[in-house]
Amino acid sequence: MSKSLKQPNRLREGGRIDRARTLSFTFNGKRYQGHAGDTLASALLANGVDIVNRSFKYSRPRGIVAAGPEEPNALIQLGSTEAAQVPNVRATQQALFDGLTAQSTNGWPNVQRDVMGLVGKLGGSFMPPGFYYKTFMAPASMWMTYEKYIRKGAGLGRSPMVPDPDVYDHLNQHCDLLVVGAGPAGLAAALTAARSGARVILCDEQEEMGGSLLESRELLDSQPAAQWAEQVLAELAGRANVTLLPRTTANGYHDHHFVTLHERRTEHLGETSPVVDGVRSSRSRMHRVRAGQVLLATGAHERPLVYANNDVPGNLVAGAVSTYIRRYGVVPGTKLVLSTTNDHAYRAALDWHDFGKGAGREVVAIVDARPAPDGELVEQARARGIRVITGSAVLEAKGSTRVSGVRVAAIDAEAFKVSGQAETLACDTIASSGGYSPVIHLASHTGARPSWSDDVLGFVPGLVKGVYAAGSARGIHNLAGGLADGVAMATQALETLGHSAGNIELPQVDAIREGAACALYQVPHEKPTLRAPKQFVDLQNDVTAGAIEIATREGFESIEHVKRYTAMGFGTDQGKLGNINGMAIAARCLNKTIPEVGTTVFRPNYTPVTFGAIAGRHCRELFDPERYTAMHQWHVENGAEFEDVGQWKRPWYFPQVRPDAANGERESMAEAVARECLAVREKVGILDASTLGKIDIQGPDAREFLNRIYTNKWAKLEVGRARYGLMCRDDGMLMDDGTTSCLGENHFLMTTTTGGAAGVMEWLELWHQTEWPELNVTFTSVTDHWATMTITGPEARHLLAEITDIDLDRERFKFMDWREGKVAEVPARVFRISFTGELAYEINVQANYALHVWQTLFQHGEKYGLTPYGTETMHVLRAEKGFIIAGQDSDGSVTPEDLGMQWAVGYDKPFSWVGKRALSRSDTRRTDRKQLVGLKPKDPKVVLEEGAQIVFDPDHAIPMPMVGHVTSSYYSPTLESGFALAVVKGGHQRMGETVYLPTADGKAHAAEIVGPVFYDPKGERQHV
Repeated sequence: MSKSLKQPNRLREGGRIDRARTLSFTFNGKRYQGHAGDTLASALLANGVDIVNRSFKYSRPRGIVAAGPEEPNALIQLGSTEAAQVPNVRATQQALFDGLTAQSTNGWPNVQRDVMGLVGKLGGSFMPPGFYYKTFMAPASMWMTYEKYIRKGAGLGRSPMVPDPDVYDHLNQHCDLLVVGAGPAGLAAALTAARSGARVILCDEQEEMGGSLLESRELLDSQPAAQWAEQVLAELAGRANVTLLPRTTANGYHDHHFVTLHERRTEHLGETSPVVDGVRSSRSRMHRVRAGQVLLATGAHERPLVYANNDVPGNLVAGAVSTYIRRYGVVPGTKLVLSTTNDHAYRAALDWHDFGKGAGREVVAIVDARPAPDGELVEQARARGIRVITGSAVLEAKGSTRVSGVRVAAIDAEAFKVSGQAETLACDTIASSGGYSPVIHLASHTGARPSWSDDVLGFVPGLVKGVYAAGSARGIHNLAGGLADGVAMATQALETLGHSAGNIELPQVDAIREGAACALYQVPHEKPTLRAPKQFVDLQNDVTAGAIEIATREGFESIEHVKRYTAMGFGTDQGKLGNINGMAIAARCLNKTIPEVGTTVFRPNYTPVTFGAIAGRHCRELFDPERYTAMHQWHVENGAEFEDVGQWKRPWYFPQVRPDAANGERESMAEAVARECLAVREKVGILDASTLGKIDIQGPDAREFLNRIYTNKWAKLEVGRARYGLMCRDDGMLMDDGTTSCLGENHFLMTTTTGGAAGVMEWLELWHQTEWPELNVTFTSVTDHWATMTITGPEARHLLAEITDIDLDRERFKFMDWREGKVAEVPARVFRISFTGELAYEINVQANYALHVWQTLFQHGEKYGLTPYGTETMHVLRAEKGFIIAGQDSDGSVTPEDLGMQWAVGYDKPFSWVGKRALSRSDTRRTDRKQLVGLKPKDPKVVLEEGAQIVFDPDHAIPMPMVGHVTSSYYSPTLESGFALAVVKGGHQRMGETVYLPTADGKAHAAEIVGPVFYDPKGERQHV
C-alpha cells in the first residue's frame, strides 16, 4: 500500500489512474488526496473512509456499495460555496478534481455521530411501512408542529439559495443508429455500424468508455481486454460518421425513437465551468436525439444478497470490489468474505487475492450458496488455497460502523430455511452477488413490458419496433457472447435502415467455463424475517424484507402497490439494485412466482438530471428570447423604434430627423406614424411582415382538415388562390385569423397572427392527434424559413414590376391570387393580399436572401417615394378598413357573428367544424351580446383611450352599467380625425346612436356608433 500519500487502501501499482497527478479534496471538512482518474468514491475508499452518509429513514451509517450509477448510499453534496452547491451527486459518478469539496447529505451534527441514529435502533417499531399514512393525523392543531420537524428530517441534500453561475445548453441531433452503452456489446455494435457508413452516436455514462472491458481478467486476441477497447474507440473517434459521448446518460426514451442524453461536459473539471476566451463553457448538455434505430447495450446491474445487517459499511457488491481493485488500484478493506450464487463473482475474491496479497490483504472465505460449484473460476480459487464453503450463505453481518465479522451457515434456498449450525468469521469486508439484472429501464420507457427469464434469473427487456438490445442488457453475460450479440443486433438494425453491415472480425476470446447460477433473493435467518436483524432490499429508501412482508400481510398484492406502500424503488435509485429481490420476496410471501407478481414500471429519468440541463439556455435573458427578422439590422441602421410581439422585435415606427430641427431632433411617434400612413395611402410603403406565423400543411386530407378547423369552406379553393379564414375555439369564440393559400392540390400555406403562431400550431396538432388521427395530414412551422415584405399603396405595382418576372396585370394576377417567380433574381412567392385596403403584394423569399431583396426594393423605390412603416402605422391603416386583430379586437369572448363576419362562416358545411355547435347555444344567440362597431368621436381631435369603458347614460349614478369597451383607437391623418373600434352590447342595432366614455377626471367623451369600416367602404382600392 502507498503510505507516502496517506491512502491506506491504495495499491502501489495497477489501475487506470494517473499516479503522477495527485489531487487534494475535502470531504466532511477533512482533507484527503487522490489521483487523476479517480472517482470521489474510489478516492474515499483509498483513504479508508467507511461512513459516507446516513440512511434516509433510519439514519443508519452507510458506506459505498457499488461503483456506478446503481450506487444507493453515496449521495453527496458538492460545492465549497453557496453558488456551487449541487445536491445528491453520486460519489461513484463524480470524477475527482483538485479542490473538490463534498459533504454527506444526511447526519447531524455529523455523519459519524448522528442524533437521528437513535431512530435506526428503534425504527422497526416506530416506523413500519406505511407509518406516514397512519401517524401525525391527530390532533389536527399539531400538524404545523409535526410538519416543521418532518421537513427538517426529510430530504437528501440541499438546493442552493443563490443563482447558478454555470450555463447549460441543448443540442438537437439525428443519427441512423444510437448505441447506448460502450461496453463489449456496445463497442462491437458501434464498430459494425460505423464501418457500414451509417451515422452513429455512441454514448456511455462512465468517465471512460469500455465498460466491463476496463477491469476484465479475460484476454482478447491474447491482449488485455482494455487494449481492444482502446483500439476500437480510436477507430470510432477517427470516423466522421461517428459521435462519441462519454459521461453521457441516456436518461429518457420517448416516442418515435426520440432519446434524451444528459452529457456531463465539465463537471469533472471543477466546481464551476471553465471560462475560455471570456466565454463560460456549458456545465452539462441535453442532447435531444432523433434516431432511426436504437440499440440498447446498457449492461446489467449486479444484485446484492439480502441478509441481516447487509447495510453496515463494508458490504459491497462483488463486481464493485473488482472494479475498485483493477480500475482504481484500491482494495477497500483487509479481510474479505465473498457470498455468492454464481461463478462470475469469484473474480472479486481472485482479484483481492492476486492484487492485495502483497499488501496484507486476505480472502477469508468464499461462501457459495450452490451445493457443488465446479466452474473454472471455482477451481482457480481453490488452487490459490482460498476456502470455499458450499451450500451456504452469509446470514448476518456483524459490526455497527464497519463490518467486523459474519455469521455463515448452510441453507436450504428452496425451503427458505437455515439448515446448519452458524459459524462466525472475522472480516472487515463482505462482497455479495445474487446474480445480474439486465438494465431494462430505457426499454420500459417505450411502454414495452419486460418478461421474466428463468435462464437469466431476471427480467429481459420488451422491445418495440426499431429497438434492439444486445449483450448483458438481454441476459448474455459472457464476453464472447456479448461481442457477437452486439454485431448481430447492429446488423439487424442496419438492414432495417437499408445499410450493409460493415466488415468486422471479432477478437478471439479465451472462454472461461462457468457453472449454472442458483436463485437466491433473500438469505434465510434462524429467526423469522420480522424478528431477525434488518435485511435491506432497497438501501436508499430503507426498505427491508420485513417491510415487504408486512405490506403483503396488509393486503397489498400488486407489486406497484407494494412499491408505493414501502417506497421500494423510489428516489434516485429507481430499483437498480433492489427491485428483483423485492419482487421475489413479495412473490414468496404471496405464494406466487416472480412472473406472476411482475415488475414495476420505470419512468424517466434513469439517473437524476440537473434542472439546469433540462432548462438549457432557456433561462434569464433566454427564457423569453428575442427573435429578429432577416432585415433587423437594416431597421436598426435606419432608426426604427421597436416593440415586442410574440418574442419578435418588430419595427414600431421609423422616426426621421425633422427638416427644421437644428439639433437633429427626430419626429415623435405621432408625427412619424402620420407621415407613414400618408405615404401608404398616396404612394407606396413597405412593411417587414416576416414575423407572421407560417405553417406548411400537406397531405391527402389537408383540405378536409382545413374545412374542420376553419369556420369557412376550403374544399374548392383552387391552386394559386388564397382565402381569409377564421379559427374558433370549441366554445365558438374567435381564436385566430389569417390567410391560407393553396400551393398544390394537397399543399397549403397557413398564416397566423405573430403572437398566435405557436398556439395555432399546437391547436392543429391537438385536434389531429386526439380527435382526427385518421386524417393523413402533416404540419410544419416555416415561420423562420420565409421572410415576408409587404409593399402597399397606389405605386406598388409599378415598383414591383421593375424587379420581378411575374406578370402583374390586374386581370391575370387578381386580388387573393398568388404567383411564383423571381424578385430581385431570387425565387419568390408573391401574394396579392392586403391588410391596409390598398393595392398590396406580399413577397415571400427564403430568409437568407431577404435583405438583398429588401435593399433592391429601396434602390428602385426612391422615385416612387417608398417609405418603411412599422406596426403602429399598420394598426392605423387596418383599423381604418375595419380589419380586426385577433387578441386585440377579440378577447376570447366574441364570436364571428359578434364581429359581423357571418360572411366567413360556412353554416352548411357537411362536417361540424370546431366551434359550430357552440354558436347555436342560447348564450351565443343573444341579441345583447357585445358586438364590433366603429366609434366616431363627436370631437374629431379626441383620440379615445383603448380599453375605455362605454356607457349609454353618462349621468347614471355610480356604479354605471358598462355596455362595452374600446378595442382599438387611433388618429387618422387620412380621415383627419380620431376613430376607434369597440364592442358594444347590441351594437349592430344601434348605428347612429351616441355613447359615452367616462374619464378619470369625471368628464365623458361622446361618440357616435358607426360601421367599423371608415375608409374605402366598397374596397375598390385593393382591386385596382
